[in-house]
Amino acid sequence: MEENMDESQSQKGCKECCERCVGSLPWASLIATILLYMGVALFCGCGHEALSGTVTILQNYFEVIRAPGETLDVFTIIDILKYIIYGLAAGFFVFGVLLLVEGFFTTGAIRDLYGEFKITACGRCLTAFLMFLAYLFFLVWLGVTAFTSLPVFMYFNVWSMCQNTSLVEGANLCLDLRQFGAVTISEERKVCTGSEKFFKMCESNELDLTFHLFVCALAGAGAAVIAMVHFLMALAANWGYLKDASRMQKYEDIKSKEEQELHDIHSTRSKERLNAYT
Repeated sequence: MEENMDESQSQKGCKECCERCVGSLPWASLIATILLYMGVALFCGCGHEALSGTVTILQNYFEVIRAPGETLDVFTIIDILKYIIYGLAAGFFVFGVLLLVEGFFTTGAIRDLYGEFKITACGRCLTAFLMFLAYLFFLVWLGVTAFTSLPVFMYFNVWSMCQNTSLVEGANLCLDLRQFGAVTISEERKVCTGSEKFFKMCESNELDLTFHLFVCALAGAGAAVIAMVHFLMALAANWGYLKDASRMQKYEDIKSKEEQELHDIHSTRSKERLNAYT
């Protein structure tokens, strides 16, 4: 009988511990962090490989040659975009960790006002600063999403032409890189629908793979935008809760001081009465 009681008490204790741990997790920040990491990983990985595929297509089918020296050409721009992708991956990994840590501290501060972690003006200022950064990065990811939609649109046009080769066979349509600003006006780098290069490009895996990689990168940028919106809502709610909790903490401190003063007054009067009686 005693063993069954001990087992039930241990199970009850484990259950309460699990409920306390689950309840103390900042679920909003945790979900937003996972969504942010998924979006950034999808954008950086697929975007990097899509840029590499673009270089292969330009060199193999449009015969674009890298300019010698430090001339700013399309290949140099692609290399710069790759370095930007590396910076985005590293920067938003650190930013996601900061937001998640802030969520843990805020949840602990709200659930335990009188624990080791005290709600201070520094904590509220930190939450407000992270909220400002989240709004700024939300605008950045909106711009990244808009920028990523451009190669998706261009590759969709080329992919549609390849999918409808029977319809465009009689027409004389050409893909001229000068229209996209990839080469200078003096250079003529184009592929027409009736040429052998056009059919080779359509039959190759580079075009189809690069197009779908850009689509995945666009989806990743959209996921990062949603994550930033989620972070903004979580940070705004945390800031409001911290502000209200700070006011409640001040009220409780004032109340405890008044109760202590009343207790001191009563104890002093009791001592005076005892002294007068003796």
